[in-house]
Amino acid sequence: MSPRTSSQQPDAEPDQPSDDTHLIRLQKFLASTGLGSRRNCEEYIETGRVTVDGEEATKLGAKIDPETQVICVDGERVRLQPKRYYLLNKPSGFLCTNNDPAGRRRVVDLFPKENQRLFTVGRLDENSEGLILVTNDGEMAERLAHPRYRVPRTYQVQVVGNPPREKLDELRKGIRFKEGVFRVTGLKPLRKQGKSTFLELTLHEGQNREIRRMMARIGHKVIQLIRVRFGPLNLSNLKSGEYRRLTDWELKKLREMLTEKHSPDIRQRKGRKNVMPGKGRPSRVSAEKKILDKKPSDRKPTNKKPTTTKNKRGATVSQQGTSQRRMIGDTEGKRTRPGRQK
Repeated sequence: MSPRTSSQQPDAEPDQPSDDTHLIRLQKFLASTGLGSRRNCEEYIETGRVTVDGEEATKLGAKIDPETQVICVDGERVRLQPKRYYLLNKPSGFLCTNNDPAGRRRVVDLFPKENQRLFTVGRLDENSEGLILVTNDGEMAERLAHPRYRVPRTYQVQVVGNPPREKLDELRKGIRFKEGVFRVTGLKPLRKQGKSTFLELTLHEGQNREIRRMMARIGHKVIQLIRVRFGPLNLSNLKSGEYRRLTDWELKKLREMLTEKHSPDIRQRKGRKNVMPGKGRPSRVSAEKKILDKKPSDRKPTNKKPTTTKNKRGATVSQQGTSQRRMIGDTEGKRTRPGRQK
């Protein structure tokens, strides 16, 4: 008998897993080329502006090989570019956009015309100044702008008048707009200048013209607004209109901030409900429980006899042990209420 029957087949070779580690999602590749955030690149795909090897790409999440396939947007081939990170001191009068039909001045116009597509991280409105990050790293830009990472943004603001404490408290508590509740997480008065006041405000979410709208709501118009810090980045002594590349230390701090697990914004409430166990004033029930749990043997015997003295009014006063309890009145007869004499 043959050792292998006809029903038995030779051991098939195990399926070799396809090597697709070099493949990348189409929208992620487009974002890495500097076209914009991943969401913007998804819109390019959905509107039919992207082709792969000459065929229109309409499926989100499709994986491509950027080394062997030709990816075009609006008929122009896009390629991976080396990452660039710049810190700019934005002057007033420039827009944080890559496309302005009116032809106004843009932040990207301050950079040399090279074969790279740059865009700003977040926005500063046309009349605002200060620190802004300019890069071609779409993935990092999207994460830095996402509210869940709560990247702190600090501004120095000059406003008309002198806002009273009650008005500043409204900024801390939050002011409701159609987009939601806007609030500052840090507020510090700096100085006064004539009929204006300088404030330092810190926010964790970047809404459209957020500070200007909040200050207008409390009745103090913004005269000048400068962003001085963004996460671990500082404006320092960079002059208006100047830019520089981020240092390795600054890039490291940015990446560390984005990889940390950020807990939800739990705002602490005042009150005894937030008193941690074992801290604060003990409750009456717990104090009585300690007394009841105490063994009789643990209690110190008091062998001292009560002593009696007379106060200035001639009333008899009784003291026993270390309790220093004063019994006002006739201690040998009927006791009266403390503090009264009959």
